[in-house]
Amino acid sequence: MFDRLLAPFRRASASAPAGRTGDSPSARPEAPADGTGAAGAPAAAVEPRTVAPDRLAEAFAEAHGAPPAGVWHAPGRVNLMGEHTDYNDGLVLPMALPWGVMLALTPTDDGAVEVRSAQRPGEDVRFTTADLDARSPVTGWASYVAGVFWAAREAGHLPPGAGARIVLDSDLPIGAALSSSAALECAVLLALADAHGLDLAADRPAMAAIARRAENAYVGAPTGILDQSASLRCTEGHALFLDCRTGLGGNVPFGLKESGLRLLIMDTKVEHQLKDSTSGYAVRRDECERAAAALGVPALRDVEDLNTALPRLDDPVLADRVRHVVTEIHRVNAAVGLMRAGAVGDIGALFTASHLSMRDQFEISTPELDLAVETAVAAGARGARMTGGGFGGSAIALVPDDRLAEVERAVADAFAARGWTLPDQRVALPSPGARRLR
Repeated sequence: MFDRLLAPFRRASASAPAGRTGDSPSARPEAPADGTGAAGAPAAAVEPRTVAPDRLAEAFAEAHGAPPAGVWHAPGRVNLMGEHTDYNDGLVLPMALPWGVMLALTPTDDGAVEVRSAQRPGEDVRFTTADLDARSPVTGWASYVAGVFWAAREAGHLPPGAGARIVLDSDLPIGAALSSSAALECAVLLALADAHGLDLAADRPAMAAIARRAENAYVGAPTGILDQSASLRCTEGHALFLDCRTGLGGNVPFGLKESGLRLLIMDTKVEHQLKDSTSGYAVRRDECERAAAALGVPALRDVEDLNTALPRLDDPVLADRVRHVVTEIHRVNAAVGLMRAGAVGDIGALFTASHLSMRDQFEISTPELDLAVETAVAAGARGARMTGGGFGGSAIALVPDDRLAEVERAVADAFAARGWTLPDQRVALPSPGARRLR
């Protein structure tokens, strides 16, 4: 079975671009979490750093002379199926991660906002909500915070003068396609809603829409609704089955433990960027919109018959994009059906099919992602795929308990053999969405 799954990877390897030996030019310059270099003996996954709410509350008190009003957490996510389908009005299937963004906050009524991040010591950011507009006077990482204040105010939920003092920390790797930006937005928005008593606090879909607007209109990243919805609406032990056109969704049991399986997340250390309008992500979105216009449909979700639709496209690139989106939506439905039937292990074949589609039809993979996926499957994973917007970030693999160590080792060895930065490998179970911790 594995030979059959690996055959497409082997065909691709023969035509892979030359010059990929040595360190990957796009890799984030980080040392492996276990301290070994590419020439050392690669180790298996290490336990990631975690953030303690009590310690964050103490840090807030040290900074501001009084304890915070509360501590909140919003998780990152992995998308199990449904890549680049969200902005095509399609279906997605994300799950929340155990890691995310945690913040301590105290509300103020003077419109002043002060933000301090453990990841950016000495870079405290201050602004007033009255000065915020879509031209974004706040830049860098703090623009995600400012964008939430702006979007909540523009939606009529944030009263004049509502500000905050914020201290935040994160155990989610940046640039790993695990949605650290959405986790930050959702943590800020939930904390604001609770601390200021906003009527928004009980409406998670509305909160996701506001957080998305912060990222789209203020920060300038052309993302869909997937990331914010996952961070706010997922429940423990489940994946979120979401219709991105209607906003309707429900949580589907994802019984990894019961099935003797683990979800291995492999951060390739190749950082992806979604904000730039010339990025591959923005280009793919434009291609999908042009294909939908050429086919006379509101979105690619509305393409029902590929056999009649594809011949109508003169551009073979657009045809490939359509093929991926339409088949990926069907893979979401298939994965949900298998989850509901308790056949979690059978989703692995869908993982691998999805990756091949993203690599060949949507062209958003990288050599590092391909190597992680190919190696994991060869070492015994039931299936693997890249996750997130593409052009870097992470891959995921569905791995039987008794093969986990072997898969982790094989992936690390494969990267070491290429002289590439070792991937950060973590094992995750489906976790709760954004919530107040204290």
